[in-house]
Amino acid sequence: MATAAVPGLSPTAVSSAPDDPADFDSALLLDAEGKRWRVRSPRHAEASTRLETEFLVLRAFVPAIRAELPFLMPTVAGTVRQQDLTTFVYSHLQGTTRTVEELTAGPQELAKEIGTALAAIHDLPRALVSNADLPSYTPNEFRQRRLNELDMAATTGKIPALLLRRWEHAMEDVSLWRFNPCVVHGDLHEDNLLVEDHRVTAVTGWTDLRIGDPADDLAWLVASNEHEFVDAVVKHYTAKRRDAPDNHLLRRAALSAEFALAQYLVKGIAAADADMIAEAEGMLSTLADDIAEYGGQPISVEPLPPAKPDSPPTGQAAAAPGLVDAPAATDVSEAMPAVHVTPIPVDVTPIPVEVTPIPADGENAGGTTDQPSGQDASHDAADDDAAEDAGASDSAESAGSEDGTQDDVPAPKPSGADTSTVALTVVDAKTT
Repeated sequence: MATAAVPGLSPTAVSSAPDDPADFDSALLLDAEGKRWRVRSPRHAEASTRLETEFLVLRAFVPAIRAELPFLMPTVAGTVRQQDLTTFVYSHLQGTTRTVEELTAGPQELAKEIGTALAAIHDLPRALVSNADLPSYTPNEFRQRRLNELDMAATTGKIPALLLRRWEHAMEDVSLWRFNPCVVHGDLHEDNLLVEDHRVTAVTGWTDLRIGDPADDLAWLVASNEHEFVDAVVKHYTAKRRDAPDNHLLRRAALSAEFALAQYLVKGIAAADADMIAEAEGMLSTLADDIAEYGGQPISVEPLPPAKPDSPPTGQAAAAPGLVDAPAATDVSEAMPAVHVTPIPVDVTPIPVEVTPIPADGENAGGTTDQPSGQDASHDAADDDAAEDAGASDSAESAGSEDGTQDDVPAPKPSGADTSTVALTVVDAKTT
């Protein structure tokens, strides 16, 4: 592939080159003239897209911009496409990669070199990114992007609950995300730094250039836990930056370093790579155990509140299977607001009733009654009783007088206008 990408190239020796094994296959070539070349071949379509993006980025670094940088950058010598994947061949850059342990064990001069290189990247003109139509994020957009990635990682069911809670708390801590966005390398780590004689000679791996959080480029350093070396790098980085970094730079860098394990897990699941998944799960489990025992590095401004217990307190009986615990008694006056009930007045219109008195037997037109005497009176009374028994006339019981006694009064006759239902009680009033 290298000979197809660069006409006339005649490799005489080849060796492996460190790179991201999940995305790329890399090699170093030596040709017949003694020149060195680097070959990067993507392992899937997404990695190929990243290499094509890097090609556009490197073209945007015109000679005037490259001359201002304290390190060299790759130059694409040729490309070759096979189906959907594109392999790139780069001219060789002086220097070699070092492990994190080798870098952090280096002298202060090397810390100064790394800090200076970081500052130069972050001070690049933002137009370089916007003109190339590369991603650009505000602090809030970047925070929301992280929350979306956290939701995706949580759906795998493979992230320890302690880590999910810790990361979510940090991502929702708005005060942590107050920073000035700048140009960010996006994939900076020890494999993308070439060093020679304690000097950073070149920076490679420009596939994720964007405008975003500068803390992302320090995550690999913070993950080393070599605090003295990290502090030395940050000191020189701050001195070289045109804009002073924010106070929470290292907190977000530590968060980014931890969260990279979840991103690695999601990538392994998407690629159906069992080895990647197992490796990610092991690293996540180790991280969770370390944080549970030692507390971990601070990643948020506000302290993480204690977790709620999953089991009932000591001495409290557990609910029987199939039963639901009754809610604890509460003060209703405090739990519920006061309710005032206002009655709605009902307009009741009384129905007029016309009452016509029934004249009693023996009552004359003048309104006076002749008192019977002797047998006549008894005969009349018997006739009245018989009339009542036979139902000749109706009688009703009227309301009692003020002293509580009841008087017999004639029952009213319902008139045509009376549409109400009237309950009548027939009283058999017999005198002894």
